[in-house]
Amino acid sequence: MKIVVIGGTGLIGSKLVANLREHGHEAVPAAPNTGVDTLTGEGLDAALAGADVVVDVSNSPSFADDPVMDFFRTSTTNILAAEEKAGVGHHVALSVVGTDRLTDSGYFRAKEVQEKLIKDSGRPYSIVHATQFFEFVGGIADEATHGDEVHVSDALIQPMASQDVADGVARVAVGTPVNGTVEIGGPERFGVDEFVRTALAFRGDPRTIVTHPEARYWGVLLEKDTLLPGPDAQLGATRLEEWLPLNPPPAK
Repeated sequence: MKIVVIGGTGLIGSKLVANLREHGHEAVPAAPNTGVDTLTGEGLDAALAGADVVVDVSNSPSFADDPVMDFFRTSTTNILAAEEKAGVGHHVALSVVGTDRLTDSGYFRAKEVQEKLIKDSGRPYSIVHATQFFEFVGGIADEATHGDEVHVSDALIQPMASQDVADGVARVAVGTPVNGTVEIGGPERFGVDEFVRTALAFRGDPRTIVTHPEARYWGVLLEKDTLLPGPDAQLGATRLEEWLPLNPPPAK
């Protein structure tokens, strides 16, 4: 099976390509550094020629409201049009658990537009909703830092390792289109405050975690279960305590 991975050289995409190749598929990474630009359409038609499946795990280079909306609207429109020309039989997109509950954020409003374009396209599709990645715990802390304190909510979160995300997307990609949404998540639930505190303490980060029920998460005021997947979610196996020793924070 030929599977084109849009964003195939990034955090999730590179792991997804490796997974698919290990299982005998022809996995083709498509990204600006491989000559494919989904915003302009450059290289898309050539990359999708003969493809059975297209998986979009790309992300916007800017999270500012207008650029991120333009990225997901333009990129998704171009990918879907190229798929139609190539006769691709399955469009898979990676999105976020709780997207429809997070629309106070411009990023999640853009993800909602992306999903609507896919659903309205008439093409066979599967949308994978993943919970937050372990890899982004540092970014959550940095975004919530005020001086020497990190102000975070005690709302629940069920984060997962990026390898488990890639494996979950791979299972969907090689399956039959569900024409709906599949949820994937981690094996454990934490408060956002506990998640950040555990990671920062393990890494020797001196910042103080302050639990504040009204602390915002990427600009969004959270309810207790906003970030949680439903009961039918497919759960990864990697626990935070297993992941932390193998993943030091990126150098600054």
